[in-house]
Amino acid sequence: MTAHNYLPSLPLAASPVLLFGLLLLAGFAGGEIAQRLLRLPRITGYVLVGIALGASGLGVIDRNVARELQIFVDIALGLILFELGRRLDFDWLRRDLWFAATAVAESVLSFGCIYFALIYFDIEPLYAAVAAAIGVSTSPAVVMLVAQELRAEGQVTERALNLVAINSVAAFMLATILLSWLHHEYRAGWITVVSHPLYLLAGSVLLGYFLSWAAILSARWLGKREELQTVLLLALILLGVGGAVALKFSVLLALLAFGVMVKNMDEKYDLMVVDSGRVGQMFFVVLFVATGATLQLSEFMAGWAIGIAFILARFAGKSAAVLGLAYFSGVRRGSAGLLALALTPMSGLAIVMMYGGTGLYPDFAARLAAIVLPAVLILELVGPLAVHFALRTAGEAGEGAA
Repeated sequence: MTAHNYLPSLPLAASPVLLFGLLLLAGFAGGEIAQRLLRLPRITGYVLVGIALGASGLGVIDRNVARELQIFVDIALGLILFELGRRLDFDWLRRDLWFAATAVAESVLSFGCIYFALIYFDIEPLYAAVAAAIGVSTSPAVVMLVAQELRAEGQVTERALNLVAINSVAAFMLATILLSWLHHEYRAGWITVVSHPLYLLAGSVLLGYFLSWAAILSARWLGKREELQTVLLLALILLGVGGAVALKFSVLLALLAFGVMVKNMDEKYDLMVVDSGRVGQMFFVVLFVATGATLQLSEFMAGWAIGIAFILARFAGKSAAVLGLAYFSGVRRGSAGLLALALTPMSGLAIVMMYGGTGLYPDFAARLAAIVLPAVLILELVGPLAVHFALRTAGEAGEGAA
């Protein structure tokens, strides 16, 4: 032992907590600059900071750092998907069947339009199908956080959030089912072809179910005390994320199922509507910084044509469904256009879906990324602006909103 062994070794080891703090601070500063000086959504600032720190900028966040941050990304998405799931009301869907039909049509048409657009560009059917499944989903993080930032309330906001919840479920289901095709393509045994998707779907939904009952029964015991119920829900969300990671379930599907089930199983209204956003805000900032860091301008330059075709086909499918059924579901034509615009964003959810199941086959994931990431790069930047414009133009932003 030396006399100076109490000193840290250089260079300093970058612990996950240290990285989290640094990215939180950098992202927070970028978000405030974007909002106060440029009048842009804070999310845009978070993403730009991520791009600046990632491979396209200073290279501070490389793949090793991104792996260290993955648990924080999972927690952020878990919080967002749980909150999103709690907004999905089955009673409303039963009462408004035309809105339910709009949700189904929006998912089906966006999948079909993306798939056939990619086939036109000579993309192999399996790649086109998985990319189209990912494209069905709208970024819940972007829509929810922009709506919160604007304190938006109204028809467009509520319908957008419900459509996002439904198309997220559809995207997860499609991507999971397509794993069978992927396993078959790579000559996996028939047991893997059949059991892997079933394990993911059944396991994730069951985890969400058990978390829901735990939340309802615990809330009934605790009573209507907001501070206690807030801690309870945060603990169960963290338990859900950790459990899904440990059991190799889908974090995304498990937490969305948790939110949907706890909303629709709580018949006695034991659970209060608590605001987890204040605690979650830390994770949301790091989510967008980390997502921005994964985007590389070189990938966009290599695949910009496919990326633009992907975006146009996706928007065409979503718009056709929303505009085509607007009259029947009681949405004015102008509001329907704004609702379609609010479904534009793609973000961290798409990236997690892309690498989640397909990560078993790295070469497939790499080729899939070349198709999807150019579109994500564009919509990561344009999406928050589109949602901001849609909700403001609809007149649903609260007074004094940024």
